[in-house]
Amino acid sequence: MGRAFAIAIVLNTVFVAIEFFYGFLANSTALMADAGHNLSDVLGLMLAWGAAILAKRAPNHRYTYGLRSTSMLAALFNAMLLMAACGGIAWEAVQQLINPDPVAGTTVSIVAGVGILINGFSAWLFMSGSKDDINIRGAYLHMAADAAISLGVLVAGLIVRYTGWNWLDPLVSVLIVAIIVYSTWSLLTQSLRMMLAAVPDNVDRAGIEAFLRQQPGVAEVCDLHIWAMSTTENALTAQLVTPGGYPGDSVIDAISKELREEFSIQHSTLQVRTEASTQECCLQTPPAAPAAHAHAH
Repeated sequence: MGRAFAIAIVLNTVFVAIEFFYGFLANSTALMADAGHNLSDVLGLMLAWGAAILAKRAPNHRYTYGLRSTSMLAALFNAMLLMAACGGIAWEAVQQLINPDPVAGTTVSIVAGVGILINGFSAWLFMSGSKDDINIRGAYLHMAADAAISLGVLVAGLIVRYTGWNWLDPLVSVLIVAIIVYSTWSLLTQSLRMMLAAVPDNVDRAGIEAFLRQQPGVAEVCDLHIWAMSTTENALTAQLVTPGGYPGDSVIDAISKELREEFSIQHSTLQVRTEASTQECCLQTPPAAPAAHAHAH
């Protein structure tokens, strides 16, 4: 992914400068709004790339999980950066709607056409890694959204060119803001949940608890906690109450393997007890979700 980040950052940095320059010459708030959005994307790509590098750092005595969680921070900052950019874009668009100025539609369309090619290619670079990593998926979604937005700007430029509807340009800017907010909201909420150690969206907590209770010799499951260590790795800790005694290393290894392969739990720590604990943390284990919400495995 390092090469993909480098190429996308260089291409989009050059395009931001070109887009803002011609947007200023053409008096197009839609073009300058898209340039501002693309600038925030460049910063977001830098954050995501830096986090991807830091996430590979080996654990040490202070950071016992390494720096995996920086990928979650990058996803959160990326989403917040985009939301902040939306405020500036919306403000400029409203001012232009109130007092519309002549717009050079042809210039707007040509520059937007270039944007479709650059953003489309950048999105393609991240497509393969976007399925399993929210950090990479954030970069992919932004590039794909940029390509779609550039298409909208291109169409608006052509319409302005042949109709003289200058108000259409800032209106497209408002639509751009709506698209950005819509596409970014899920990234913002998901990354925020990760930072708050919520159960990851791709993990079925009820299914995991049911699986653990079904294991040989397990009478009770206490103190079950599941959280994200990074945008690609999840962790779990739990107490397994086995009145008949320790079930053996092979059983624990099999459980860990199943958790990894079927439930997306890359790091599991299981404590085996022969009787239920009276510790408060055990008694406060959250109740299982209703069976209707569980997913079959």
